[in-house]
Amino acid sequence: MTLVQLLFYFFAIVLVVAGLRVITVRNPVHAALFLVLTFFSMACIWLLLEEEFLAIVLVLVYVGAVMVLFLFVVMMLDINLVRLREGFIRYVWVGAGVALLIAVQLYSVFSAKSMGLASGAPVVGHGPNYSNTEQLGRVLYTHYVYPFEIAAAVLLVAIVAAIALTMRRRSGTKHQRPSEQVAVRRQDRIRIVKMPAEKKQ
Repeated sequence: MTLVQLLFYFFAIVLVVAGLRVITVRNPVHAALFLVLTFFSMACIWLLLEEEFLAIVLVLVYVGAVMVLFLFVVMMLDINLVRLREGFIRYVWVGAGVALLIAVQLYSVFSAKSMGLASGAPVVGHGPNYSNTEQLGRVLYTHYVYPFEIAAAVLLVAIVAAIALTMRRRSGTKHQRPSEQVAVRRQDRIRIVKMPAEKKQ
């Protein structure tokens, strides 16, 4: 067994354990930290596969931006853990069914018979002039350009919908009107009262 295979199994074990801890730990902050560990392990596996661009994007975008945002949101919210666990026993069979379905799909995808791959086939390394960023861009913008653009449009619609839901007016909530704040005049806010000075007795 080579060093690359040992590293792969090590990071794969860390990835699986951290992923399980994300969904089994009770503290949401700890779950977010375990998700960070999951992303780091996946980035290391991408590096072993000579996909440096995907590894650095995974670290910069998800660990550096998305997970930091998740941590801030989770730590600022007052989450009632007792209320979240109220319906756990009632819907545990739904989670078990989904987990079984995912396990069957993963087995069908990664089995050697369905993939048509020979077991134990050696991995061919690339030369020093190989650029995985160029290959990824060529595949995305040629063969998968329409699904890529559709995914971008769906994400744009999701962002606009999130902003629209956040900015909607609800009864009983306070909101600001920047246009009125900018157009305010001194006469509308203050009143100068002139009164004679009084002498202390």
